Amino acid sequence: MSTQAAPRPATARAYPNIALVKYWGKRDEALMLPVAGSLSLTLDAFATTTTVEVRAELTADEFSLNGVAQSGDSLGRVTKFLDLVRSMAGSTQFAVVTSINEAPTGAGLASSASGFAALAVSAAAAYGLDLDRPELSRLARRGSGSAARSLVDGISVWHAGDGDGTSFAEPVEAPEMSMIIVTVDARQKAVSSRTAMRRTALTSPFYPAWAPSTEQSLAAMLEACHDRDFSRIGRITETHALRMHALIQSADPPIRYLSPVSIAVFDAVAALREAGVEAYATADAGPNVAVISRPEDAQAVAEALAEYGSVRVVGAGAGAMLIDPDDATPAEATA
Repeated sequence: MSTQAAPRPATARAYPNIALVKYWGKRDEALMLPVAGSLSLTLDAFATTTTVEVRAELTADEFSLNGVAQSGDSLGRVTKFLDLVRSMAGSTQFAVVTSINEAPTGAGLASSASGFAALAVSAAAAYGLDLDRPELSRLARRGSGSAARSLVDGISVWHAGDGDGTSFAEPVEAPEMSMIIVTVDARQKAVSSRTAMRRTALTSPFYPAWAPSTEQSLAAMLEACHDRDFSRIGRITETHALRMHALIQSADPPIRYLSPVSIAVFDAVAALREAGVEAYATADAGPNVAVISRPEDAQAVAEALAEYGSVRVVGAGAGAMLIDPDDATPAEATA
């Protein structure tokens, strides 16, 4: 249950998450409710750090990203989200939002997840709301569906739910794993995830089978996590990613996020398995590939994939949280 305190400036840091079981599609775009549940790993890299300061003298919200003042759709999404926070807080005051994003924006590395997770935590605090973790997950979901998962440490399941009150993310016990991010193209993608989801749902002849199939994959994944069966987790992860990209390519007109280099990374991962190094590939809505492995194999996997792009080994990270404003500079990069 939320309570309200006096508005104050607040800074939050959140990390992106990469889905191992992907939802791809919403049954309610106003409430950002997914057609199916999903499961992801919150990373310990590529953070978004956001400060929200409520100012009585403002006549509109202001938003800067990486030092650049934003307008148009970018500012509009932030203002729409802050309107929701203001309605919860009973406030009419506007705010200055300052955000630093360490991942390429719109390149399929879940920058919207970390962005809205950080905004949810900082805005709730700045407007005096005291929300628990499920409430913050529900709030973040309203900005970007996958942001619901960035409120949770490590592995989380985002429940599709039967309405706003039951659609949030919570932690899942799972074996330790590393993720190797292969950035093959950091440019912003031509078709946004939201546009692609809508087109896929409206035009793919295979879409009716997607939600029930995903729920089956999610149930199998939760069982594999409970059993700490990394091999099964990996097989489900890679299979589900390829199913999603096949589904997207079946839209009319087709959308292809995976590039020839992306496919080459998937092939290289398969070759690693044949050579005895267990690793499994996935990719969100973009060309960049994420590979999971056991921690002891991560460096070997990274070295094998270095020829395909910029490679970074990451692990499980913390859910979005308030931080001291003095710590609001970008987190130090790690190898």
